[in-house]
Amino acid sequence: MATAITNVWRLARAGIVLAQHGVRFVPRGRPVPLALRAARLATLPITILAAPFNVGKPKQQRISSALAALGPSYIKLGQFLATRADVIGPEAAADLSRLQDKLPPFPMADARRAVEDALGGKLEDHFVEFGPPVAAASIAQVHKAVTLDKDGQRREVAVKILRPGVERRFKRDLDSYFFAARLVERVHAPSRRLKPVAVVENLARTTELEMDLRLEGAAISEMAENIAPDERFRVPTVDWTRTAKRVLTTDWIDGIPISDHARLKADGHDLKALGLVVLRSFLTHAMRDGFFHADMHQGNLFVDTSGNVVAVDFGIMGRLGHKERRFLAEILYGLITRDYRLAAEVHFWAGYVPPHHPVEVFAQALRAIGEPIHGRTADEISMADLLGQLFAYTEVFDMQTRPELILLQKSMVIVEGVARGLDPSLNLWVAAEPVAKEWISTHYGARGAVRKAGEGATTLARVLAEVPALLAEAERASVGLAEMAREGLRLDPASIEKIGAASGRRDRGTRIAAWIGALSLAVLAAKYVGLV
Repeated sequence: MATAITNVWRLARAGIVLAQHGVRFVPRGRPVPLALRAARLATLPITILAAPFNVGKPKQQRISSALAALGPSYIKLGQFLATRADVIGPEAAADLSRLQDKLPPFPMADARRAVEDALGGKLEDHFVEFGPPVAAASIAQVHKAVTLDKDGQRREVAVKILRPGVERRFKRDLDSYFFAARLVERVHAPSRRLKPVAVVENLARTTELEMDLRLEGAAISEMAENIAPDERFRVPTVDWTRTAKRVLTTDWIDGIPISDHARLKADGHDLKALGLVVLRSFLTHAMRDGFFHADMHQGNLFVDTSGNVVAVDFGIMGRLGHKERRFLAEILYGLITRDYRLAAEVHFWAGYVPPHHPVEVFAQALRAIGEPIHGRTADEISMADLLGQLFAYTEVFDMQTRPELILLQKSMVIVEGVARGLDPSLNLWVAAEPVAKEWISTHYGARGAVRKAGEGATTLARVLAEVPALLAEAERASVGLAEMAREGLRLDPASIEKIGAASGRRDRGTRIAAWIGALSLAVLAAKYVGLV
């Protein structure tokens, strides 16, 4: 009971601060749950009294100042909710996407203590120079320092240090977020489709990873290996001897901020080419590697003297499994090539749309999204608009929130903004097509070969029929295998019983062969039904 009371008090305090800054609790046009109606009434006097101080203040500034006043975990919550236009509405999501994660730095004495606690000894044992903070965010701040290599060479480095007590503060606030999310799911049935508890769980996992800087170092190292053969995109090198859970040391990046277009032009860099590098690099990392920088905003990207885009701050990383990469590649390729049936089918294949909806109807909905895009000029096409329209259909088609795609959705919108800032006429679809096409060709080029050999699973059955040890099993299975190709694999109790009865009439060696044959057919069917 004490925990519930504590959480209610924390949430009430947050509500009061939001009301003081004139922030709406619910997007316009959305039904207001009873609990929030009560909260709005309770904070109405505060809202009225604070109204004169908020006149003329942009709404996004109201939100950012309110969340900054509430502390680091609320800043992270705001940035995270910027990815959930389906939950908070496109207007609020757009406002939160501009939220800057900047806070006053903590004192140098605390930074020194953190380095010495993490690395041992005195700060001077590790760095010959250690400057004041150059950037401070909700979780950590960065200092410029100098080390001496074994050969006596000076090397400039960036030292990232966690804020004192940040883990405890985040744990406390996350407890109240979980409390609110569970309460919403319990009392407001329409919200369950949006999985608020899963949203908070995703936020909790993300921040937990961010607060172990060894994991950030490992992320930089992994991405460096992935992009080794690539051109025009690089990452810093980790100094593992000066890295621990609360301290991360990497190369210092000397480059022009990618947001400083005037300096980039003055130094002879091609802004349009840079925009293409940013967009295609992100898509390549997501589709080819399944591992991408999930916070590629302008403050985390620089351009070095060689014209390479250099990314920093790897605290938030995204991962996609093979299934999600196939979804991303095929949905992009389907919309690019106007193959709406393909784009619809991959939603059903991935389980994002329940099977009781007709594929044709969902394809029609995707056509309603895709056709206007193809009818507009390049500078009018927006990934943010596309995602907003897709979100509009989630409720119509009972689509469940997929937590594994939340970071991807957020990152695509951010990267699009950076790329379009460099080249307003950048055609997202033209830029994405070769990356999506390459992925599909690499992973599913076998589809064409299978079709040329015959009609999918039926041809597979004929090939297997030529194997003498499996002749009888394959002949009986050919019809069933073709059926599986059309309707999916079904291994029910009756099928198992028949396999057992058949194998019981043979000696032990033949039984083993029969089971191997049946399992091989099952594996092949499962594989090729998904590919053909």
